[in-house]
Amino acid sequence: MRRIYAILVLAVALTGGAAVGVARAAEEKALVAGGCFWCVEADFEGVKGVKSVVSGYSGGKVQNPSYKQVSAGGTGHYEAAEITFDNSIISYHDLIALFLRSVDVTDAGGQFCDRGDSYRTAIFARGAAQTAAAEQAVSEAQAALGQEIVTPVLKAGKFWPAEEYHQDYYRSSDIVLTRAGPKQKKNAYKFYRKACGRDERVKALWGQMAFRP
Repeated sequence: MRRIYAILVLAVALTGGAAVGVARAAEEKALVAGGCFWCVEADFEGVKGVKSVVSGYSGGKVQNPSYKQVSAGGTGHYEAAEITFDNSIISYHDLIALFLRSVDVTDAGGQFCDRGDSYRTAIFARGAAQTAAAEQAVSEAQAALGQEIVTPVLKAGKFWPAEEYHQDYYRSSDIVLTRAGPKQKKNAYKFYRKACGRDERVKALWGQMAFRP
């Protein structure tokens, strides 16, 4: 009897371990730069299969950079977003295809009203599979758009999460001071996004192919 019980316990343990292994295998991370990281976070947290989006910095050599350092320039870092997703629900290729249609892929100098190197677009691929999928998505998007896409596919390096006050900015009720006076972060975000012309430019560029979260 004890032997049978031990076998059952072992079987349950092995099955549970396999289930965890499958769950971990389905989880993947995409790292992209699309101008203001608040906007990338807001766009992709609602995509089916996406588990979380973290705003941060990548692409440079400065260790543990601050927003002040990155925005001032010279660090080599982009404002970036790390997207954790379930690849059994949405593939990396399809996620990148959506990303390309959410930004101005023809602008090499920044995005919308945000200018400078830290606001450029990029896809930071991890490994050969992501690189191939990203390059395919770029090629397909370029053919669909009929214009040159300047968003590069780069080898992913270290991702540094941004300061806590940047995370989930678009839905925070914290009060901040803006040019239009004190506002909740979520309202300040809406004001900024509209004033920056992000959605209008993406719609003008991509038309019906634009990604609308």
